[in-house]
Amino acid sequence: MAVDSTSLDATPGPPPPPPLPNPSTGSANPSASLPALWGYLQPALDHIVRSPTNNTTKAPAIDVSYHMGVHTAVYNYFTSQSESTSPGPAAAGLGRIGGSMPTSDKSRASGTDLYDQLDRYYADVAREIFLGAPADDATLVHYLVPCFSRYSAGTESVSRLLNYVNRHYVKRAVDEDRGWLRLADVLDAVARTIQEDDTREKIQKRLRERRTEELKKWGYDEGGTPAQLAQAEAYAEAASPPDRVVPLAAVAYRRFRIEVIDPLLAVPKLHGKGKKKKPPGNGDKPPMPRGRLARAVKELLESKGGDEEERRRLAGELAIALRTVGIKVDHPLRKKLDRFLPLDQGQ
Repeated sequence: MAVDSTSLDATPGPPPPPPLPNPSTGSANPSASLPALWGYLQPALDHIVRSPTNNTTKAPAIDVSYHMGVHTAVYNYFTSQSESTSPGPAAAGLGRIGGSMPTSDKSRASGTDLYDQLDRYYADVAREIFLGAPADDATLVHYLVPCFSRYSAGTESVSRLLNYVNRHYVKRAVDEDRGWLRLADVLDAVARTIQEDDTREKIQKRLRERRTEELKKWGYDEGGTPAQLAQAEAYAEAASPPDRVVPLAAVAYRRFRIEVIDPLLAVPKLHGKGKKKKPPGNGDKPPMPRGRLARAVKELLESKGGDEEERRRLAGELAIALRTVGIKVDHPLRKKLDRFLPLDQGQ
């Protein structure tokens, strides 16, 4: 995915690319198999997520007929898979797009194959961003902020385009206890508070209370608005491990965290032989090694001269990105950056 950071100033750039037209499929049925469906979807995804653009906050559009065609193809694919009870020819050729078809009829019918393919797609895009990062710490934040803005705009657009996946597959998976917070995650804590004469309603109430406690870790205050609840849950979903089924936007943000942010936060291991050096005699602690992103933020905030307002803006945008992708609120870098959040974005 290409982002031209030099185009983020006030100078008007070229007009946005025209909507991507609906590709001709001839007599082929794009919902006949996963490879056929993916061949139809991928040009739209690449246009929305990867196309170069001067406006990093708005994803390039696809033609209305293409949008409707995608919705119809996905709907028909899910319908045909749900009705099918035997493996079809879809497994052939999956190696060309990065994975193997689930073998069980149940997983094929549930939509796991398409969901996993989308997860792999976002992993590839995020790795491209990571590999394109500059080697110089001084420019790392300037690179990451517009890249994440562009990635986020594409993510939200694809989530709307493929909302049927969320409604048909993700919702059912969550109902089947495969979501970001599973019964087993909270059962032990709740079990310790259960009394012998507790009714089912009391136990369910304690489970709901436990879920609320988890969401409080992501900024939710009990009695908050439905929008605040949904936002806290979105952060928790992005922070979940890859085996948890979450909405497509959270899938994308989770991959950005795993493939981009986590490696940049990783503290390099110290490799050295011989005797350890004694700490300074004045009682000061020796400086600890920092990850690349922490070093880049330090350089951004402590640099002299330049545009102070721009530095604060970049710090605030990076703070939003970190919490959006599921970096926990008690992480040292989040604590450092959260003070630069705009007033309307504060916890």
